[in-house]
Amino acid sequence: MGSDGAQIGIVSTQEALRMAEEQDLDLVEVAPQAKPPVCRIMDYGKYKYEQALKQKEARKKQTRVDVKEIKFRPKIDIHDYETKKGHVVRFLNAGARVKVTIMFRGREMAHTELGRRILDRLVADLDETAIVDQMPKLDGRNMIMVISPAKRPPAAKAEAAPPAPEPPAAPKEPAPENEPAPEEKEVAS
Repeated sequence: MGSDGAQIGIVSTQEALRMAEEQDLDLVEVAPQAKPPVCRIMDYGKYKYEQALKQKEARKKQTRVDVKEIKFRPKIDIHDYETKKGHVVRFLNAGARVKVTIMFRGREMAHTELGRRILDRLVADLDETAIVDQMPKLDGRNMIMVISPAKRPPAAKAEAAPPAPEPPAAPKEPAPENEPAPEEKEVAS
């Protein structure tokens, strides 16, 4: 192939090298496994530079997913649980995956179901904001679970929009004469 992309045809290697030198370009083998091998006359330095630019652009467009970790203990108090759950929600809203670890010590290893209950409660509390990537599993003295932000489908976003204003209600009929009006009813204290 020529430098302009035109087909030159089958040419000997020496002839192809001579043509490349005449144009002050390089002869680059594009498809060595083809019969006969396919070569192209091009500026190889410029080609490498353009490839590097394309890779740099591709890296810019990639999103990097952070993995945050939060650690719980089996005997966690309600307030501490709520605080750590708030951190998990903040991480998920930022788009990060969260590795939740329950750390067991000593005799707590005999009651791993307590840690499992905490993880199940966390999943239930975060039902709408998170999905479980990796189910809880025991790894030595730790129970580990990985959760990630839930992807909201476009329909769910439309439902989350504020509801349309309701039409004005029909005028209320007056209360019967033997019952007091709703404003006048006595409240027992």
